[in-house]
Amino acid sequence: MIGAASLTAVPFAIRRRERHPLTNVSSLLFCGLLAGVVVAAAALPATALSGLVAKAGAEEFASLPSELTQQTSPQMSRVYAADGKTQIAVMYDEFRSDVPLKDISVNMQHAIVAAEDHKFYEHHGVDFKGLARAFVNNQNGGDQQGASTLTMQVVRMSLAYSATSAAEVVAATAKTPERKVAEMKYALELEKQLTKEQILERYLNVAPFGNRAYGIYAASQVYFGKKPKDLDVAQSALLAGMVKGTTYYDPTTTDGYPRAKQRRDYVVNDMLSLGYVTADQATKAKAEAIPHNTRSVGNGCTAVSQNEWGFFCDYFQRWWLGQSAFGDNEYDRERKLKTGGYKIVTTLDLKAQKSARKRVLQESGDNSVNALLVAAVQPGTGKVMALAANRKFKLPTSAKPNPLSSDPKKREAGVRATYPNTTNPIITGGGDIHGYQAGSVFKMFTMVAALEDGVGLDFTINTVPRYVSPLYRDSAAPAACNGHYCPSNSSAKELGPYNMWTGFGASVNTYFVPLQEKIGAEKVVDVAKRFGVQFREKNDNDLATQSAHDWGAFTLGVSASTPLDIANAYATLAADGKYCAPTPIQQITTHDGEKLKVGAPSCKQATTADVARSALDAARCPVGDSAQLGSCGGTGTAKGARGAVGHPIFGKTGTTDSEKTAALVVGTQDIVVAGYLVNPDWQAHTDHMKHDVVNPAVWNTVADYMKDKPDEQFKRPGE
Repeated sequence: MIGAASLTAVPFAIRRRERHPLTNVSSLLFCGLLAGVVVAAAALPATALSGLVAKAGAEEFASLPSELTQQTSPQMSRVYAADGKTQIAVMYDEFRSDVPLKDISVNMQHAIVAAEDHKFYEHHGVDFKGLARAFVNNQNGGDQQGASTLTMQVVRMSLAYSATSAAEVVAATAKTPERKVAEMKYALELEKQLTKEQILERYLNVAPFGNRAYGIYAASQVYFGKKPKDLDVAQSALLAGMVKGTTYYDPTTTDGYPRAKQRRDYVVNDMLSLGYVTADQATKAKAEAIPHNTRSVGNGCTAVSQNEWGFFCDYFQRWWLGQSAFGDNEYDRERKLKTGGYKIVTTLDLKAQKSARKRVLQESGDNSVNALLVAAVQPGTGKVMALAANRKFKLPTSAKPNPLSSDPKKREAGVRATYPNTTNPIITGGGDIHGYQAGSVFKMFTMVAALEDGVGLDFTINTVPRYVSPLYRDSAAPAACNGHYCPSNSSAKELGPYNMWTGFGASVNTYFVPLQEKIGAEKVVDVAKRFGVQFREKNDNDLATQSAHDWGAFTLGVSASTPLDIANAYATLAADGKYCAPTPIQQITTHDGEKLKVGAPSCKQATTADVARSALDAARCPVGDSAQLGSCGGTGTAKGARGAVGHPIFGKTGTTDSEKTAALVVGTQDIVVAGYLVNPDWQAHTDHMKHDVVNPAVWNTVADYMKDKPDEQFKRPGE
């Protein structure tokens, strides 16, 4: 079972406290009263107590189990970057994180005893005299008194958290004799099993302190921005006093502030009377200012401290919600994340992320209709290292809404654009974001399929400016000639003999369409699937699953994809043909310290190492590097990449019809980065996407990451 919120029964595997004889006498006497036995010469006010017992019912008491089912209270989960130290986000339903008693100020320990239970260290779970006194007072119409010990309050909160229905929650907290008697029995049993220190620790971690702060860790953060171990006398007394009524004694409200101060001073006086503080300490504490405001505690991805992490955080959360290991449905998985107290170390590389965000903003500001999207992946693991966009990951506000969409139909309907603020997964896909046509980066899949089919890198085709396919009848495509698919090259000068090195380096369409015909488009689509391309759009999926053999335009990148798809696909080449499913997870640890395997790299051999190394050799040509197995022939659609990175690299550019998308992927053996320049709101736009925007953003992200790293040459086939 995954998670911390599991049911366990008390007794616990911890040492017993020595039982005082009075405990046994009190327990026997109490049970005797419950059974209707009149005990003469009782040291306790038996008449009052018998009345309470009569109301509760002796039989019900006797039938109560002697063990308390204890459910761990909801704990917030923390999400960290790959260094395991930098916190990206916290996720919670209740802002709470348990801390051991040794990490809680002794001032706080004393304050809660002074505020709630003076006899805590003297009684054994139930203060019989105080309970009887409260009963008599309440019966006679005096101010209502509860007389619940700290132990009884722990029982009450435990029963509430262990409840499995609304009715059980009501029963656990209802002000009835039945509930009080149940608490008493459970409290007596609990004190047999736990030390006073353990009970106090449990109380301080479960108690509510108002303003969405549950437990002393959260309260310390919300009211004072400090750790529980650093609370002084005045701060401890204020928090302890609030437990009695978190709303009534809320210092952040106009009415609650004077009441909170009065209650704080009352607790300080009680601490003085109990010998916990000196007179000077009490005077100083009562003179200390009380905060009027609380500190904001971010919750979820829209509250991350660094905006640049938002898209990665969202990717992680969407990944989590898709994992069946955390529950049968998204609701259960979200509850697990927000209540399980996990420590989640992600794959977010702070260096790569900082660079990607910086380079994206350098090339395109964060208030542009066109989106510059960058994803980085580690070859051989699938670890997602960075996700950056020229967008702020936040919800638009009514005061500052996004402009209307650039899509005329959406604009007419009042639909807003995704800039400058959005929480849509525009980099990774998901929901109604299916991806974008990226153009010639898909030619790599054709090259791999050809190599798998025994076609060599030196296979030559005498290309023409426009190729009329005898096989593909793609009359619905823009590149159609009398019902035949007839793509052309980006330049009329691209003609004559090309092989895979030069054809890939110059991105010659009329080389790759005939090559796809030779080996079969279905094989090319199959390679793309093996390399992780997701066919999210229905039409793409239908073609990929039903008509792949007739998909003539596939090699030219007409299927929707995302930068993450392509970065990870090209990373498969750098990993010697090993495909690893993209993951945002480095390590997940439960609240109990168990390390989970969920999210660990999940890899399989997508093609042979020799095929991958051969394809990578040709993929050095587009980015200005030199092939080891042949010649690039001076080709290269992004020649500036090699000089900018200063390390051996491979990659490919991509451009769609009418330049509606510009893409580049560049990789080393350590990192692969893909970038798209697109309009996510209207893909039929009329803008011309420029490579001089996307290219530098991609290759400089790689260059920044590779700085000061040694050169590492790619392996040749057979090595």
